[in-house]
Amino acid sequence: MIEKIELQWLLSFQSVYENLSFKLAAEQLQLPTSNISRHVALLEQQLDLRLLERTTRKMIPTASGKKLYQSISPLTQAVNDALEEVTLSGNSLSGQLKIVLPDLPFMAEIIANFCFEHPRIQLSCDTQLNPKEGLLDGFDLVLRFGRGVLEDSGWVAKEILRWPSSVVAAPELLKKHPLPRSLDEMSKAPCITTLSVLKGIPWRFKENQTIQLQSSYKVNSGNIAKAGAMKGLGFAILPTHACQAEIDNGSLINIDLNYEPEDLVLYAFYSGKKYPLEKVKVFLEHLSLGVIGLEDM
Repeated sequence: MIEKIELQWLLSFQSVYENLSFKLAAEQLQLPTSNISRHVALLEQQLDLRLLERTTRKMIPTASGKKLYQSISPLTQAVNDALEEVTLSGNSLSGQLKIVLPDLPFMAEIIANFCFEHPRIQLSCDTQLNPKEGLLDGFDLVLRFGRGVLEDSGWVAKEILRWPSSVVAAPELLKKHPLPRSLDEMSKAPCITTLSVLKGIPWRFKENQTIQLQSSYKVNSGNIAKAGAMKGLGFAILPTHACQAEIDNGSLINIDLNYEPEDLVLYAFYSGKKYPLEKVKVFLEHLSLGVIGLEDM
């Protein structure tokens, strides 16, 4: 039967299964949506099976679709790895390098320099602050922020940058609310929290301490959080270097609590296989050299 099935049909089905969307699968594979839909339809026709139940509102894999996906995923990964290893026999890196990372200004030149040095690399770079867990398998490397102990994700985590952090507030806010001296007191104060990253509302402190907060100002941007703090909208945890000038001139006050906030860390995650792909290994080395001495995001 395998001679009647095209590999691209399987790859299209695999991507649709992971994304539960023809559109997202098309974006991932860089193909027209009509092609993805046709590939899945041809695969279903050849197998005489319904692999995905489609409605106008959602898509659900059938039992047969789930079984096929679980069976082919290790095989397509093995084929991809074999092709990647073959390309290493040349004198330069080549092939696709798929990365997802926050839209950090300093990363632009680092990535551009890497591609300039390795012109046979085909870069696919998606900027997301909090990529969905189900989409991570479509990438070679994922850069994400973290505070405190990382959860086991099956990926290898490499620390790229670490920023000590401070709890800060505007003088105007401290005129309205008592100065907190402990985590318990802080949990009752108005705070600025993240919308969807770093576990959302909880604040993380050293010695594995966390506090739950009530917040009416939730953002996924350090710059917006800082602006809100300076307007007195709430207490905020910010990388110390990003607010040191404001602390020095008195427009923000550093709040001393009974525990220090956890550092903000930028991690690079890659496959948990025994050996990383050569292109990932070389990019991580390039990235590490690029951030040496870096002080600003």
